Amino acid sequence: QVQLVESGGGLVPPGGSLRLSCAASGITFSETALAWYRQAPGKQREIVARILTTGTANYADSVKGRFTMSRDNAKDTVYLQMNSLKPEDTAVYYCYAFGGGGYWGQGTQVIVSS
Repeated sequence: QVQLVESGGGLVPPGGSLRLSCAASGITFSETALAWYRQAPGKQREIVARILTTGTANYADSVKGRFTMSRDNAKDTVYLQMNSLKPEDTAVYYCYAFGGGGYWGQGTQVIVSS
């Protein structure tokens, strides 16, 4: 079955950096577009970034210039490099794979606080 396993979350002060990883299995990774979503307490889940099979990535306006999504097809893994983190980036971050109705990971918590 499809599994998406996120890692790399944690507590970081404002202005800091984190790199999230999402390891996929059960999908033809190189042929699958993937995305990172996040959900802050009391808010709806929102898309943060999406990466196509070509490697082209798109970003939400709120993270443009600060976050970078990438993929490693040899490792079946996508990454989200998050720089210049702000308190409003605090959320649970989820990996999502498009296709077949869509698949979600279990999420990883990111807390930006001093």
